[in-house]
Amino acid sequence: MASSPTTRHRLAGLLSSPFFLFFLLFHYHIAAAEGIRLAGIIRKPTPDVANIFREAPAFRNGDSCSDEERIHIAMTLDSNYLRGTMAAVLSILQHSTCPEMVEFHFLSARFEPDVLSNIKATFPYLKFNVYRFDSNKVRGKISKSIRQALDQPLNYARIYLADIIPSDVKRVLYLDSDLVVVDDVAKLWKVDLQGKVLAAPEYCHANFTPYFTNVFWSDPELSRTFQGRKPCYFNTGVMVVDVERWRQGDYTKKMEEWMKVQKHKRIYHLGSLPPFLLVLAGDITAVDHRWNQHGLGGDNLEGKCRSLHPGPISLLHWSGKGKPWLRLDSRKPCTVDHLWAPYDLYRSSAHYFEE
Repeated sequence: MASSPTTRHRLAGLLSSPFFLFFLLFHYHIAAAEGIRLAGIIRKPTPDVANIFREAPAFRNGDSCSDEERIHIAMTLDSNYLRGTMAAVLSILQHSTCPEMVEFHFLSARFEPDVLSNIKATFPYLKFNVYRFDSNKVRGKISKSIRQALDQPLNYARIYLADIIPSDVKRVLYLDSDLVVVDDVAKLWKVDLQGKVLAAPEYCHANFTPYFTNVFWSDPELSRTFQGRKPCYFNTGVMVVDVERWRQGDYTKKMEEWMKVQKHKRIYHLGSLPPFLLVLAGDITAVDHRWNQHGLGGDNLEGKCRSLHPGPISLLHWSGKGKPWLRLDSRKPCTVDHLWAPYDLYRSSAHYFEE
């Protein structure tokens, strides 16, 4: 089931409308009560008690998809974030013109049969592969950060992405599990990398200094790292990566070298992000900000509510401590969390409307 370009354009524009939230809440309440409506037919959830998620509709390609290339999307797979992953996958398929051309590559630190069975039952037609990320790769390289979730080995899997996925995959779109896509992901996939190894939204107005410690900036050798570059912050939860160029440039090793420096000198606080900035900041292809409306989870310490930034939106990202499913379950959601709720396939997810 593919949406037209006009429909997707209107959706991106409506996100900032005061009527949009009401529409989403009303639409989702009806869907939760009646089942999933597809092409005029109400489709009841699969009666499989082992699956804690409702079955998603089968999305089909539009008429213009015959010549489209396959889109490779990589995400980490963790039972603690599975609810977010399911919502992200649904949002991608729902807004894709060619959903059958999307293939997912899930990176997992452990074999979890229940997780796999839930994915298969929720998305019976999904094209996906699961790869084990060996946590030993980062053993001894991870330093304690400001938030425990950032210290998990799987958070560093994105650094090893090019070593894990099949060699015939030349480009991959890496996405975090705490986001939803509200536009055709093919637009982001097709971005011109301009010979760079990575493309992502850049935020050059942000103060770059706090991402590193005084130890880093006061060291004459370390502080020359960005010499000849104009480094800008970019969020590593949304990245288009030329994995072939990554392999050729041995970027994994370059980031590992900075992780070793960190163990000895404590030059940063934020998990897997700083190695990306140290190696690539100022040397990536910039993508429109609409493709990462990040920070909706608040900061890394308190996770307080934040409002949407002005401008068009193609991707909503709850980076930060606050996750929408947890805040909704606690009956203390932020306003922006209701934009995530329509993509929540969790079987008990309608309870927060019972106010």
